[in-house]
Amino acid sequence: MARDIPPDTFMSSTPVKPAGAKRAARATEARPPVRAQQRLTYLIGNLDRLLRRQMSDALAPLGVTLAQYTALSVLEARGALSNAQLAVRSFITPQSANEVMVAMAARGFVTREADPNHGRVILLRLTDEGSAILRECERVLRPLERRMLGDDLTAADAVQVQRTLELFVRNLRD
Repeated sequence: MARDIPPDTFMSSTPVKPAGAKRAARATEARPPVRAQQRLTYLIGNLDRLLRRQMSDALAPLGVTLAQYTALSVLEARGALSNAQLAVRSFITPQSANEVMVAMAARGFVTREADPNHGRVILLRLTDEGSAILRECERVLRPLERRMLGDDLTAADAVQVQRTLELFVRNLRD
């Protein structure tokens, strides 16, 4: 007779597995309890809010917003992109990306050129000034990252955390 068990409750005894459920069982065994997953999402959200605020504060003296820093980083990593491509990779709307690009073009951080393959598409490219301000942004953000990682995290631990966070991003994008 089946018992009504709340979906977020894990039983301490081993349940009887239906035939052919080995792979599903292995996947379930590797997962932490649901309450821990909820706590993990809360912690990651809390970290995101803290980082956004503290990164914005650190970038403000340079006259660079967090959205601009993200766009500069994406353009450096990806090369020339359309406004729509930049918006997707920067986690902002195309309208916001356009506002960010207009402000950055006015400061000489990016150029806007017609795409030779698509007449209506404008490609955005990082300039030398954009690369220089990006280096300055990274310099002012380095102490924040060091503080976040703390003294107890080894370099290997930091690499593992980064890999895990990248996995989380890939899992949610799929």
